[in-house]
Amino acid sequence: DVFYGAKQALKKVSIEVRRNEVTALIGPSGCGKSTFLRSLNRMHEVIRGARVEGKVLVDGQDLYAADMDPVNVRRMIGMVFQRPNPFPTMSIYDNVLAGQKLNSKRMKKTESDDIVEKSLRSAGLWTEVKERLERPGSSLSGGQQQRLCIARAISVEPEILLMDEPCSALDPIATQRIEELIRTLQEHYTIVIVTHNMQQAARVSDYTA
Repeated sequence: DVFYGAKQALKKVSIEVRRNEVTALIGPSGCGKSTFLRSLNRMHEVIRGARVEGKVLVDGQDLYAADMDPVNVRRMIGMVFQRPNPFPTMSIYDNVLAGQKLNSKRMKKTESDDIVEKSLRSAGLWTEVKERLERPGSSLSGGQQQRLCIARAISVEPEILLMDEPCSALDPIATQRIEELIRTLQEHYTIVIVTHNMQQAARVSDYTA
């Protein structure tokens, strides 16, 4: 159950998400898809008055247990939002490493270089940007920015990736690239995606809720 103040947004939702498979969430606008997705990594807690009653279990561990740090939860469960949101004042290179820096992790330049290349390769973006890593992340096209955000999310090596309508602001060609990427990423990550597009749910998911 999820509440925003006195308003109950989700009631008695229970679902099993399988490892290394893609689960798509579909439904009408305002039915609570994004709220549910955000509750999986406690992202809704940044909204004043939001609270959850119940449990979210990952390998039997309750993410809402008193001893669970929300920052650690979000490191384990990454999030990609509806609109591409690279940090505009940061370079492509620094955008990828932003999660590492938030974790106050000190790294050698060679280690940073390896993480950036690996993450951008995994996001299908390396060959397009490897010669301009110092350019601002905002200089990329919309589809490239979204793949940069995916690279940023996976650079901290999460176990689970949440995607909230990641293609809704993209053109058909960029959408196809992201859909192909989702299928590649599921080899390494468990993915939960919210989509308004029934055909997209059919194309990318193993299960649809």
